Amino acid sequence: MGTKLSKRTALSGGERDYLKMGLKQPGGKLPIFDESGQTISTATIQKCIEKGFAERWFANPMKPDWLVCRLTDEGRRALK
Repeated sequence: MGTKLSKRTALSGGERDYLKMGLKQPGGKLPIFDESGQTISTATIQKCIEKGFAERWFANPMKPDWLVCRLTDEGRRALK
């Protein structure tokens, strides 16, 4: 039986595209840059974290402002 997401947790197109990139990466690592080399919107990343679809993986000491994240199990379910 499929799970319906509430409006609060429903994915926008940008969030869906961002999270889908983690499906192909070891550990569900989510990118900081898109396929064109452009930075992923911090707002998109933050929304995914707030909704529980992504989580901070570790802090990058060289770039503390970068949000290094990974896909959560909840995020994987939201993509189905």
